[in-house]
Amino acid sequence: MRITSIKAVPISYRVPEGQNVRLGIGRAVKRDAVLVKVTTDEGLTGWGEAHHGRCPGAIAKLIDTTISELIVGMDAMNVVGVWQRVYQMQLASHGMGYAAAMALSGLDLALWDIRAKAAGWPLYKLLGGASKPIKAYAGGISLGWQAPQSLAQEALGYVGQGYRAIKLRVGDNPRDDVARATAVREAVGDEIEILVDANTGYTVDDVRRVMPAYEELQIGWLEEPFPAQDYRSYQTAASLGTTPLAAGENHYTRFEFTRLIEDRAVSFVQPDLSKTGGVTEAVRIAGMAYAWKLSFNPHTSATGINMAASINVLAAVDLPGYFEGDVAKHNPFRDEVGGVPYTLDADGCVKPSETPGLGVEINEAFINAHPLIEGPCYV
Repeated sequence: MRITSIKAVPISYRVPEGQNVRLGIGRAVKRDAVLVKVTTDEGLTGWGEAHHGRCPGAIAKLIDTTISELIVGMDAMNVVGVWQRVYQMQLASHGMGYAAAMALSGLDLALWDIRAKAAGWPLYKLLGGASKPIKAYAGGISLGWQAPQSLAQEALGYVGQGYRAIKLRVGDNPRDDVARATAVREAVGDEIEILVDANTGYTVDDVRRVMPAYEELQIGWLEEPFPAQDYRSYQTAASLGTTPLAAGENHYTRFEFTRLIEDRAVSFVQPDLSKTGGVTEAVRIAGMAYAWKLSFNPHTSATGINMAASINVLAAVDLPGYFEGDVAKHNPFRDEVGGVPYTLDADGCVKPSETPGLGVEINEAFINAHPLIEGPCYV
C-alpha cells in the first residue's frame, strides 16, 4: 500500500469573549491546529494532528513540501521506515528541528490510523493493548488565573461531572498561586487530586517559595516549572521539596526524554503525540519511562484526533498514567473535527473507541469552514 498524497490542513477558530482563559503563556484569543491527511493507492485515508507550534502556516508548508517530497511513494505500513527517513533527513541533519518533529508527528498519527483501519481494529488493539478504563484529569485550556473563589467554583463543576483529578494553572506569582490552590483544596476536599501547571513560568526561587504550601496541600505534581531545555533548574527544584515534578510536552523524541528521565528530576513524563514524534515515538518513550518505573501521562493537543490517539496509546502501554481531559467551555476542535472523542464514566475514567483506526470520523465540512486565521493564539 503506497502513500500517494500527504496534505496539511491548518485550521483556526476565535475564542469567544469571556472564555479567554489566562495562563502563563498569555490570554487565549484563538485556537489553531494542523491536520494531516494521508491517502493511499488502495483507497484508505488516514488523519493525524501536528501541533501548530504557534506557526500553523509554517508547519503546514513544511508538511506540504519537504515532508511530502521525502515520503510520498513509500509503503504506508512501514511507519518505522517513514519515521526514520524524516528523522535522518530533517531532524538528525540540518533540517527544521522541532518544526519537523511536529510535522512528523501528524504524519505518523495518520499512518497509524491507516494501519489500524487496514487491520479493521481500533488502534489500541493493533498496539497490543486492551480496552480498559484510563483515569482522566480535568485539564486543557481551563482553570486559569482568576479569583480564588471563582476558580474553586469552576473546579467543583468538574468534580460534579465526575473528574477525580483537576489541574490548575499556576506560574503567576507564588502568593496568588498558593491562594488559588488553597481555595480549590478547601472546596473539593482531600479525595480529589490537584495537579498544577506553571507553563514554564517559575524560577527556582519561585519553586522554593511555593513548595512548602504545595506539600501541605498534597499537590500531585508541579508541571513544567521551567522551559524544557533548563535541565539544571529541574534538578535543583527536585531537591527543594517532596511535590514531584512533571514535564515532557515540550520535549521532542526519545533522545530528549533520555536525558529528562536519566536526570531523575522528573517523576511524570508527558509527551504530546502531536509534538514528540507521533504514536511510534510515544510508545518508545513509554517503554523507556517504564524501565524507570515512571508513568506515561500524555499532554493533549487541540483536536479530538490527538485526544483519541492518546487514549488508544494509554490503553496499550505498560504503566499508563492520566489522560488529560479537555474541559474548555468552548472547543469545537474537540467536539466537531471528528466527533466527541471520549466520554467520562462515573469513576472519572475514559476508554478507547472500538472504531477501527484512531476512532474518529473526520468532518471535512467543519474543517473547510474553519480556515487558518493569521495572528497569535495567545496575547
